[in-house]
Amino acid sequence: MANSLPERGSKNWKRLDGIDCLRALAIFYVLMNHVNMQLFFARVPYTRGLPEQLVNALVWQGQRGVQIFFAVSGFLITSTTIQRWGSVDKVSLRGFYLVRIARIAPLLLLLLAALSALHLLAIPHFIVSKSVGGLRNALFAALTFHVGLLEATRGYLPGNWDILWSLSVEEVFYLGFPIACRLFGRGRLRGMGLVVLLLIFVALGPFARTVFTHGNGTWKEYSYLGGMDAIALGCLTALAVSKRRVSIRTARWLALSGLVLLAAFLAFGTYPSIFRLEKLGLDMTFVAIGACLLMIAASETRWQVWRGLHPLLAYGQRSYEVYLTHMFIVFACFDLFVRLGKPLRLVPLLFITVILMAGILGDTVARLYSEPMNRRLRAYFAPSSYSNDAPTLTTRLL
Repeated sequence: MANSLPERGSKNWKRLDGIDCLRALAIFYVLMNHVNMQLFFARVPYTRGLPEQLVNALVWQGQRGVQIFFAVSGFLITSTTIQRWGSVDKVSLRGFYLVRIARIAPLLLLLLAALSALHLLAIPHFIVSKSVGGLRNALFAALTFHVGLLEATRGYLPGNWDILWSLSVEEVFYLGFPIACRLFGRGRLRGMGLVVLLLIFVALGPFARTVFTHGNGTWKEYSYLGGMDAIALGCLTALAVSKRRVSIRTARWLALSGLVLLAAFLAFGTYPSIFRLEKLGLDMTFVAIGACLLMIAASETRWQVWRGLHPLLAYGQRSYEVYLTHMFIVFACFDLFVRLGKPLRLVPLLFITVILMAGILGDTVARLYSEPMNRRLRAYFAPSSYSNDAPTLTTRLL
């Protein structure tokens, strides 16, 4: 996921530390949640005696972490579209889809090949049950982007498959995004039709997480519209940033407001007022808004993180690779934890080890495979169209 924007009035690109930090925060919550779920299912009482608010803030916020990813994704896709083609209504359908394929397909296909082999070898944690239709159904769902729908109707897939629900939401959105840009991004009001369409997605999001679920808890979390409101908010934010600037003072106030919103919903989720908003499906909307406010501030101030926190930036930059591969680390570390007798004193070490090893694995996969394949495919598809894009600035989206 490249978090780059053009300098105002130029064709140069720069990384935005603030967005890398957001992605690092999002993947942190995803990893913490997935380790916690293994401990929860194994009935390891590691939270006994800890404040409920602290436990909720640290290990039960994976879904909100993904919502941050969605908002960042929409912001970056729209920003890179404007950068490449000058405005959203001039987007090349062929170019847009080829860039998406070059970025998403190599690692996704490698992951599916590995998971298929592990299933056929009957390795624990990787066997797709017959109740969901077996390996064939899982592969079809992953390749046609309806993993969430399959799980909502047939039951959960193994962990490494399950995470692909978010990719399904994103890619279905992006199948229609360039078409919507061409159809609604032009005309006398120039772009207002696209803005209205995106606002409709934003308005539908809370209903998708409540009314439209019909009591299906899986669909509440995995539905298309339930994630697309955050993507749409990210798109709207990028459109706003491309058209007008705000003062540094205003940007700082926006950053503070975004931090307050994220802190409220990530750290104080058990408070009654926050819980009521969750019941209405609005909690995810406010999480996405908080992320968008921070992205506006990041794009305006070009804030740079302290050098000692550069590993955090690297984690955010590799978030796609970390996300798609981290469950291998989660299962391996948890199995070792179980073999050691599930000692409570080692639970903190389990969390730390997973975070470190997942980052190393993601970085290794990115350097040795996904980024080289991305460059090769882009050069193969249209070398003249993308020769000005630096390899590290390719669009990387979850």
